[in-house]
Amino acid sequence: VTQLTGFSDPVYAEAYVHVNQYDIVLDVLVVNQTSDTLQNCTLELATLGDLKLVEKPSPLTLAPHDFANIKANVKVASTENGIIFGNIVYDVSGAASDRNCVVLSDIHIDIMDYIQPATCTDAEFRQMWAEFEWENKVTVNTNIVDLNDYLQHILKSTNMKCLTPEKALSGYCGFMAANLYARSIFGEDALANVSIEKPIQQGPEAPVTGHIRIRAKSQGMALSLGDKINLSQKKTSI
Repeated sequence: VTQLTGFSDPVYAEAYVHVNQYDIVLDVLVVNQTSDTLQNCTLELATLGDLKLVEKPSPLTLAPHDFANIKANVKVASTENGIIFGNIVYDVSGAASDRNCVVLSDIHIDIMDYIQPATCTDAEFRQMWAEFEWENKVTVNTNIVDLNDYLQHILKSTNMKCLTPEKALSGYCGFMAANLYARSIFGEDALANVSIEKPIQQGPEAPVTGHIRIRAKSQGMALSLGDKINLSQKKTSI
């Protein structure tokens, strides 16, 4: 459940966010916490990213301390981080004042709901790497001290598949390079090259350093994957 307003706001709202491939359904519970009747209570939503609101939810009338459920449908068109934001506007019955407004907290749509591990040949990987024009270079900033642990953590965080054979990654030399690949449910490709090292001169507890280069056909996907790695890489893998 995503809480959209505060408990002390005149109208309390919370949402269940159902992600179903190309559709996102918001099931919003709206509670009138006042002793007034609220007329024309309307959930107004807007989107940021490649999201599109299907239809405007209809206005409601809420009796004192009454509640209602409002459903809103959002279509997803491509793989990038999206934000749904908005407010609830209403009139107080019998009051001569202007319309009242409660601003809602943002709902963040996670790119990971649309990315799946996939496989391609080395030749296809090289061809796509040369063709894709958007590159995002992410600096490794982690507290993980083992190269293989870091790679596994990135694979888990991004839903990508490691194309480099396990044999090539086995052994220990203080360096590691691996190619990762994933496809979105919209048929978009995402490539990544992990180039990391263990600074041995700093001792056994020194964290992994290096870079991850992400390439994609669309800017949104390259940036969103980079954001996902930046947010997750600081967590220690379990």
